[in-house]
Amino acid sequence: MGVSRLSKMTLLAEKEFHEGLLKKLQSIQSVEIEDILEVEENAEWLTTYFPELDKPDLTNMNQYNLWLNQIRQGIIFVRNNGSAKQKIRELRRTTYSLQELEEKFDEQALVDTLNQLTALKTNWENLLKTQKYWNEAQIWATQWSQYDIDPSYKLTTVETLLAKVPAELWEEVRAFLINQEDIYFELNYTTEKEVRFSLALFKERLEKIQTQLVAFGVSFEQNPYGTNPKELFVQSKKELETIVEKIKHLTREIGYFKQRVVDLQLNEEILLAKIAREQVKEQLVYSKHLIVIRVWISTTEQEALVAALENEFNHSIYCSFDEPTRQQIETNQVPTKLKNNWFVAPFEILTAMYSVPKYEEIDPTPWMAPFYLVFFGMMVADLGYGALIFLATTFALRKLTLPKSTTKFVRLFQLLSISIMVWGIIYGSAFGLTLPFQLLAPTEDFMTIFALSVIFGGIQIYTGLFLAAKENIKKKQYLTAVSAGFSWQGILTGIFVAAAGSLVFDSSLLVTVGTALALFSAFLVIVIPMIQSKSKVGGFFSGLYELYGVTGYIGDFVSYSRLMALGISGGSIAMAFNMLVATMPAAAKYSVGILLIVALHALNIFLSLLGAYVHAARLQYVEFFGKFYEGGGRPFNTFKAAEKYINLDENMGGKKND
Repeated sequence: MGVSRLSKMTLLAEKEFHEGLLKKLQSIQSVEIEDILEVEENAEWLTTYFPELDKPDLTNMNQYNLWLNQIRQGIIFVRNNGSAKQKIRELRRTTYSLQELEEKFDEQALVDTLNQLTALKTNWENLLKTQKYWNEAQIWATQWSQYDIDPSYKLTTVETLLAKVPAELWEEVRAFLINQEDIYFELNYTTEKEVRFSLALFKERLEKIQTQLVAFGVSFEQNPYGTNPKELFVQSKKELETIVEKIKHLTREIGYFKQRVVDLQLNEEILLAKIAREQVKEQLVYSKHLIVIRVWISTTEQEALVAALENEFNHSIYCSFDEPTRQQIETNQVPTKLKNNWFVAPFEILTAMYSVPKYEEIDPTPWMAPFYLVFFGMMVADLGYGALIFLATTFALRKLTLPKSTTKFVRLFQLLSISIMVWGIIYGSAFGLTLPFQLLAPTEDFMTIFALSVIFGGIQIYTGLFLAAKENIKKKQYLTAVSAGFSWQGILTGIFVAAAGSLVFDSSLLVTVGTALALFSAFLVIVIPMIQSKSKVGGFFSGLYELYGVTGYIGDFVSYSRLMALGISGGSIAMAFNMLVATMPAAAKYSVGILLIVALHALNIFLSLLGAYVHAARLQYVEFFGKFYEGGGRPFNTFKAAEKYINLDENMGGKKND
């Protein structure tokens, strides 16, 4: 369990095999492909054996990306514009092998479908554009409905104008026009913000009047439609009626493609897999006749991979393996691939949220998993809530095909639900109701629960200090193992023994032994940095600063009180909800009350789970990981398909049936 041991595998094959080789590696889903040209240590052998490199053929990339973009736009177009009467048929998540998936790819059928969608989309956009034009024409005709002069009719001595002015300036403009001789004006359209009017005047006065009106804030516009507003209104109404009918018909045509969304999604999945292979080609070495691929792979999977390649390519590929070098490990070039058993694996989600370990660092997941399981259950602690979560997660795992990441998350909550039920039995709580049996009553035994929380915290802190010492021993840093791990265990143990001797057993011997152990351990914390440091004075003060950290351990222990607080608060809220509904009249209690109690408990479940998830994680990241774990590793980037809509098996080929 923990961090998988990796090897770097070099594959040398004839160039003609490169497509099949990449496809096979992608289907296996167990390797990370190295960018050979970007790794400095490859420069020497590249110069020696491959002085002239060919560029990979990426001509398919542009076409794949074009189809992919058209598919995505097409799916959105069909979803948004297809007839609501026709139900969309989407790709149901199931498990394929990569070979089975790509056998379903029919390029000509895809091109035909995309061409049909493009034509529909073009027609749709043209109709909407035309509809917009006639809507604007109708609005314009409405605003100028009183203006009935045909634009084609030209007057010899008189000019007509269309004008508009802000509503608050209209009275001033109106007074000006009334005082002008030989000017006729007519109000056409008014709103709270604007007034539109038309006027007729002699052409010789046109320039002067326009200038004066502009000074008042008047603007002018032309008739852009080539007909008078009344005729335009009638025409726009007929055109819009026709367009509406065309849109209805086109909506039905688009709706037919809702049944073909499943094919579009399948093709999208296939194209994503093909694009992934095209992208990694730039990370490989191509010569005139050969291709070189370098991958990271777990040592436990080497034999199976070699057997799969030999079976596929009939010994036409040369393979070699190299262990990671010290430089690769120290510069974080080696990726981290976690490998844990069925119980621990779901908790890898929590480790990844913090940071995966470096290649030679301890994987904290197996150590963290039992603590998180216990803490989470203690914070929710309700038999009914746990049973509901267990049933829901079990149903999802057995009856639904979920994305792999979601499956791991659901398995995590299935395990956590068991802890919730156990602590629910201990607290004697189910949906806020008190069970006939209670090992601990949250409302009465809160000090016992508090003590239990602190004890659990102490166990975890001691474990973290042990792991800190263990990691330093592995690095042969024995003095650091003592100062960073064992000495702090000694300080804490001494304090606890002395406190027990003074407060519990009234034993001077225990007080003396505890004090001596704590003082000796504190002495080590100060002395060891002095031994390790060139500057003894600097080492002394460094040790004093480290010893000051004992105050932080007080906060660490107090932090575990949240185990008690969240468990009691969640149960109290559930009880309050039950009491609230119980006070309702009988008629309301068994009608609205049922719906209310379901909604309130659903809310409490959500808040309890959210609080437990966050606070239990916080205890791991701060109080536990902070003692021994650094993280900062580079996650293993598996070369695989996107699995956006379907799952691909990981069995070196054959299809899974589970």
